[in-house]
Amino acid sequence: MKLENTSLQKIEFGDDPSDQFYCLIDLRISPNGINIKKMKLSDPRNIDQAFRQAGCILMLTGDEVAELINRGELHSDNLHKTLFHLALQEGSIKQKE
Repeated sequence: MKLENTSLQKIEFGDDPSDQFYCLIDLRISPNGINIKKMKLSDPRNIDQAFRQAGCILMLTGDEVAELINRGELHSDNLHKTLFHLALQEGSIKQKE
């Protein structure tokens, strides 16, 4: 997978950082990002599976993103690119040669 095949989508359910989610999305599955209205219809017991099927590669809360920025593992000025590289390091995705 290449960086160009992904996008970063911020999903907010409230103002608190724990209510904000940053999702690295596979654009080959969801070219327009995740449809939140459709996701709200999903069975809450299967929400993780629904996000994966919608193309979510990696999801972090606002608190987790802030902590990773503080540790220097993510950079706020280029969050999409650094989150993509973190997903590569963690093995969530494999980079195409």
